[in-house]
Amino acid sequence: MSLLKDIYSVSFYNKLADSLIQLNPEFNKKRFIELINVEGFTAMELKQRMHHTTLVIHQFLPAGYPAAIRHLSALIHQLKKQQTGEQMLAYIFLPDYIETYGLEDYETSIPAIESVTQFISCEFAVRPFLAKYGQQMMMQMEKWSLHENHHVRRLASEGSRSRLPWAMAVPGLKKDPSMILPVLENLKTDPSAYVRRSVANSLNDISKDHPEIVIAIAGRWKGLSKETDALIKHGCRGLLKQGHTKILAHYGFESTAIELLDFEILTAVVAIGEHLEFTISVKNTALVPQKIRMEYAVYYKRLNGQASKKVFKISEREFQPAEIAVINRKQSFRIITTRKFYPGAQQLAIILNGRESELKDFELN
Repeated sequence: MSLLKDIYSVSFYNKLADSLIQLNPEFNKKRFIELINVEGFTAMELKQRMHHTTLVIHQFLPAGYPAAIRHLSALIHQLKKQQTGEQMLAYIFLPDYIETYGLEDYETSIPAIESVTQFISCEFAVRPFLAKYGQQMMMQMEKWSLHENHHVRRLASEGSRSRLPWAMAVPGLKKDPSMILPVLENLKTDPSAYVRRSVANSLNDISKDHPEIVIAIAGRWKGLSKETDALIKHGCRGLLKQGHTKILAHYGFESTAIELLDFEILTAVVAIGEHLEFTISVKNTALVPQKIRMEYAVYYKRLNGQASKKVFKISEREFQPAEIAVINRKQSFRIITTRKFYPGAQQLAIILNGRESELKDFELN
């Protein structure tokens, strides 16, 4: 099985070198490949290989940062002519070059970011600029949120996220997201689903530190369009999973006239790699139809013996008076890279409109 870091392969570097030769016939391909294939390259992880590529290619670019950026811009133009490379992850070394060598040259780097992000996202590269230039950079992000190109508009929202995963932290945005809000306002009805997903993710980030801000936005944006309604719902997913009372009320999930008639774990002992199976019966005990959001929480055992809660959605829909639903579910314990399982006692709970049932035990071995 190939690893993600293997996008930086012999084939990739050969093709990149051939494109560089077309820009400069004197480009020394042999020396370039030698410098790439240093001792220890195979042990490098993805980001290490990316940055290594940045450092090596720098040795073959014209002297001076502005001239180097012009050469990389020409490279992108060449790659587009060849109809190759666009939005390919391996080319993240291009934003990394701007981040590495251009932080002190704002005037050259900002147009470069705007251009490069249309070829490969610069969402990580903008983070040091946000940290260094603060409000000036956020004003630029607001301008980008009105750009004609959807990749640039998406950069405005994704790059300014207060908790962007795998990216450099910008504590000011987490502490005070007020500078992010004009960007999101500009993009709340964006025609691109790609951009709207980014706006939703930014809202979800903000909700982790400032839930009241996101709840207020949900109220203001409600009903603008079905697309914006879906954006808000996705942006509030963290609050919904937390059972936040105000957001549950916003979506009509506030009734307590619900009875959990049955809750049974069918596999009391589960082996890693298999599935936990359980069944529930839920009844609307009200005399009127009502909306019910059904979820379950797995309390995974951690290495230190403490529990880590993870909430999973079952469904949400309107129940008629006295309606009963019987639901069977399976939860996978297949080994994945994003979660490590630890054998021993684990627990499961059912959540109905944000209210959690008593815990039931099962064993993982």
